[in-house]
Amino acid sequence: MKRRNFLLIVAVLGIAAGAAYTTRSSWMNGGAATAQGGPRARVVSVDLAKAERRSVPVDVDAIGSVTPISSVALKSRLETTIVSVHFEDGAKVSEGDLLFTLDARQIDAQIEQAEGVLARDRAQLEGAQRDLRRYTELVGKGATTQVNLDNAKTQSDILIATIKADQSSLDNLRVQKSYTVIRAPFAGRISAANVKVGNFVRPADTQPLATINQMAPVYVTFAVPQKALVDLRDAMGKGDPQVLATIPGRQRSESGKVAMVENTVDATTGMVTVRGIMNNESETLWPGTIVQTKLIIRNEDAVVVPTVAVQRSQNGNFVFVVRDGVAKVQPVKVDRTFQGTSVIADGLAGDESIVVDGQLLLSDGSRVEPRARKAGA
Repeated sequence: MKRRNFLLIVAVLGIAAGAAYTTRSSWMNGGAATAQGGPRARVVSVDLAKAERRSVPVDVDAIGSVTPISSVALKSRLETTIVSVHFEDGAKVSEGDLLFTLDARQIDAQIEQAEGVLARDRAQLEGAQRDLRRYTELVGKGATTQVNLDNAKTQSDILIATIKADQSSLDNLRVQKSYTVIRAPFAGRISAANVKVGNFVRPADTQPLATINQMAPVYVTFAVPQKALVDLRDAMGKGDPQVLATIPGRQRSESGKVAMVENTVDATTGMVTVRGIMNNESETLWPGTIVQTKLIIRNEDAVVVPTVAVQRSQNGNFVFVVRDGVAKVQPVKVDRTFQGTSVIADGLAGDESIVVDGQLLLSDGSRVEPRARKAGA
């Protein structure tokens, strides 16, 4: 029993001695490393990008609506019936295209009657003028009285006035007949016909026969903040600010220029209405469509960085600028954002290397190294 206890004590002392030796060696090696300059500082791998100075647009985003420049509701100016409809519903029409033909038989009869009255009065005028010439010769010879000559002249003047009235009535009837043929006043797209052949129409009808909207060009109406009004007016004096309109969910856009700025600012919203005129030759924009609009007021030279590089703190916005492998905090002032980039108004001059990924592991003065770019990046 004594021998077993003795061996156990010797084993415990041996383990303790080995642990002490290991600890001493580690301490001595650490001391030597410290004497040679200390442990190597941690290096953070980050993604870098360049701050660029380039031309960027000053723009305003808004929601707008498409309205036609010209829109007409076709209505009958006569009480008659529809004889023919000469278009397909929703078709594209050109200026002067025949759309509706109305019953003109009653007006044709009235025109023939007016033409007969006019011919009768013209014949009577010729007889009165012959009498006038005859009485004029007889008065010169003393064969008749002056009263007869005056009466002949009066009758001739009356018939001249009657013929003018007859001609006016005939012209009016011809105008009325022109209303029986309805043509397109301008090019555009026509709606579905609200009447068919045989329907009775009249001027008092509230529903139009059809509606035509001009499709190219069209207006896009939207509102911008009043703070952009001064820059917009200055830009309009120097040139035509550009307007881009895009239907949500589609990549195609239509471009145009500013056609009008409303003369008042809405006091309740602080917004001013702007109207752009778009070419719309491909009819991308349809009247009534809600579109995303971008008003490009001007282009200016500025420093831009990827928006992901801009960090925020209690003291404001900042970026990490890398020089000689060391990341430094650089406060910046962001003017606006544009297509994934931030326009820097103050803080950067351009061509600086900035951190765009890995900022969470950085502090002011951290050592960094750029990450290896992946193939195709």
